[in-house]
Amino acid sequence: MSILKEFKEFAVKGNAVDMAVGIIIGAAFGKIITSLVGDVIMPPIGVLLGGVDFSNLAYIIKEAAGDAPAVVIAYGKFIQSIVDFLIIAFAIFNMVNILNKLKRTEAEAPAEPAAPPAQEVLLAEIRDLLKERK
Repeated sequence: MSILKEFKEFAVKGNAVDMAVGIIIGAAFGKIITSLVGDVIMPPIGVLLGGVDFSNLAYIIKEAAGDAPAVVIAYGKFIQSIVDFLIIAFAIFNMVNILNKLKRTEAEAPAEPAAPPAQEVLLAEIRDLLKERK
């Protein structure tokens, strides 16, 4: 089997296409969540915290000298990333929770009971006939 034929089989399989669609939608969804956190959720939190911005916090190991930039440990960016992650995780948790509740309400909707199997119907008729004979 040639490499091109194997690649064609792989690329045309449903799993590969589904995975590609999932990755594309995931990237788009990531942009939405990033905007939600950065543009909607973080400003009120910044106001509540008094405008604290962790990303500017850093420990300077060596000052800048001439053309050489300063050597710093930017722990503030790390803290900000953790805060962003926690907010994103909480937002996704809430969205999944809401979707699960919607699915549960759909699943709990009363459906018509399934007809009993033919054997059970026949056995019930035999039972009723036997009761009539007594």
